[in-house]
Amino acid sequence: MGHRKLKKFAEVATFSNVFEPNGPVDPRISFPLKGKWKDYFKNDNPIVLELACGRGEYTLGLAHRFPKKNFIGMDIKGARIWKGAKAALEERLDNAAFVRTRIDFIEAYFDKDEVSEIWIPFPDPFPRKPNRRLVSLQFIERYRTIAPKGTLVKLKTDNADLFAFAMEQVQEHKYKVHITSDDVYNDAKKLGKERYALLTEIQTYYEKHFMAQGKQIHYVEFEI
Repeated sequence: MGHRKLKKFAEVATFSNVFEPNGPVDPRISFPLKGKWKDYFKNDNPIVLELACGRGEYTLGLAHRFPKKNFIGMDIKGARIWKGAKAALEERLDNAAFVRTRIDFIEAYFDKDEVSEIWIPFPDPFPRKPNRRLVSLQFIERYRTIAPKGTLVKLKTDNADLFAFAMEQVQEHKYKVHITSDDVYNDAKKLGKERYALLTEIQTYYEKHFMAQGKQIHYVEFEI
């Protein structure tokens, strides 16, 4: 591991807006803030998750746009979270926080109906492991334990196979779809002004890379 990455790991451990387990996580053991995130944010505002958040571009971007909501980015990569968490501290975004953990353990961090919305921008498509995809049934069932019925899941991806898989899951499990797009940046009229702005003005590191390669960006928004 490089010196810079080690430095980020050490620094992120000191950030007041980052929560990470001390050693391996036992999913049967609840995180102290489970059901009590209002104690950290000091309000009862809705909680929105960004899963596999990477550098937290959506956590930050949404936190700026919606000050009456709280945003939490989750990722296992501490060196990536470092960038978003540091920016949140510098920008004094009190409604943004980060959790360093595997999404498999999400139920240990949030209580029943504690989450109001879920964003999944550019997750690992896991081409050989469909059950590891964050829109597979095993993950949707986890989300349902922490979010009320009708909660929106918003997937944004460059990966055509992952998008096709998501649409198959929607049909198979009869999720109610709000909107889909095969090509976000050329779908302004269909997406509507507000949604289009969120999907094009907030860009992740990977999104910029994929767009430079000429890839189309896909999006689906559905209820669970």
